[in-house]
Amino acid sequence: MRVRDLMSRHIVTIAPSDSCLEAVARMHQDRVRHLPVVNADRTLVGVVTDRDLRHHLFSPELFKDFGLVPVDVLLKGVPVAAIMSTDVITIAQNDDMVDAARRMREEKVGSLPVVEGGRVVGIITETDLLRHICRADAAASPACAEIIVSYP
Repeated sequence: MRVRDLMSRHIVTIAPSDSCLEAVARMHQDRVRHLPVVNADRTLVGVVTDRDLRHHLFSPELFKDFGLVPVDVLLKGVPVAAIMSTDVITIAQNDDMVDAARRMREEKVGSLPVVEGGRVVGIITETDLLRHICRADAAASPACAEIIVSYP
């Protein structure tokens, strides 16, 4: 099976100049945990995750204000470019899904943007892979499958 068969084509992206507050809003609204960061021509320049945002909030420079300053204010004042990962591990849509799973495991990432010519055309996440595994495993109970892939 190829990455194109499992990837999401509905890609929620964000610009490097958008605020971290906007990143949180998009993640919440679209029930995603990974946002490819793209410039004006949709070229991939980074990725920001829910984990990046949590680490940012608990960084020493912000933690001192935590509880004193509203979280919205702390997030609004920082552009995504300041906290995003720029060394992004990507995959092509014609690659095998086993390669995607192996790459995620080896690199300890929860998603891989799918790129063609430097532009984002999709995203594949560990949840996408788990959903596929649960569907393929006839012995998996529906309750077990639901728990494993319930987010998002």
